[in-house]
Amino acid sequence: MRTVTTRAALTTALAQLPRPVGLVPTMGALHDGHAALVTAARAEQASVVLSIYVNPRQFGNPADLAAYPRTLEADAQRAAAAGVDLLFLPDDSEIYPPAVEVATMEPGPLALRLEGAARPGHFAGVATVVSILFDLVAPEVAYFGEKDAQQVRVVEWLAERRTPPIRIRRVATVREGDGLAMSSRNARLSPAARRAASAIPQALAAVKSLHANGERRVDLLNDAAIRTIGAEPSLTLDYIDLADDVTLLPLGASAHLSDAASGRVLVSIAASIEGVRLIDAITLRA
Repeated sequence: MRTVTTRAALTTALAQLPRPVGLVPTMGALHDGHAALVTAARAEQASVVLSIYVNPRQFGNPADLAAYPRTLEADAQRAAAAGVDLLFLPDDSEIYPPAVEVATMEPGPLALRLEGAARPGHFAGVATVVSILFDLVAPEVAYFGEKDAQQVRVVEWLAERRTPPIRIRRVATVREGDGLAMSSRNARLSPAARRAASAIPQALAAVKSLHANGERRVDLLNDAAIRTIGAEPSLTLDYIDLADDVTLLPLGASAHLSDAASGRVLVSIAASIEGVRLIDAITLRA
């Protein structure tokens, strides 16, 4: 595995890599979820590029940015073991050159709700840095985890509008033994908070179980999730949301899953514990 830290070195290294190239953009603190992205890219592309950059523009809270885990040495070892060909480790000056005015990228209509409403400016920051990485690497395919479901849709919206378009490959969420979605933020949880956080996947499992038994009413599915989260008082629920998986348009309490025009429903949960925001999602057939 080759490691580069500058735009110029990246360009030189990319010229020596066989195509097609798969890009795995990350903010580091790599875990098995990231490894799954690399595995998918390794199986499908001639070369795999992984980037690690903690993007300040997608953090609304400076304390959250400062607390984000940074484990570059361990990350490099994990990336090499997973099969990465080229590791890109830029600093702020390489992503946002001081002499260049980097315009904020419009994240589009899919960014207005859910995390977009809860974290103003977040998706503009995501869209900006992802667009820069797409420009620098010019991958044929980029790999993103399904846990960050809204982010995937926003990135798909951006990628479809590029010339040539970049294909976005969704990779299934990798979970801990108790079902908690793997996330770099999990490392910030105390043991007690870690146990409490398992109520999030349990809530999604409750919805999935009802759905498997034939339930299609949004209010009853939503209530099942709320009861499960409510049983864990240390969790602060932000939202439980059922929406069309493609448009992200919400399904009202009186709606039926069949009201989702795409035929698929995204069930999203966001909750906080010990100041750590956790999100998770599943999709259901309408």
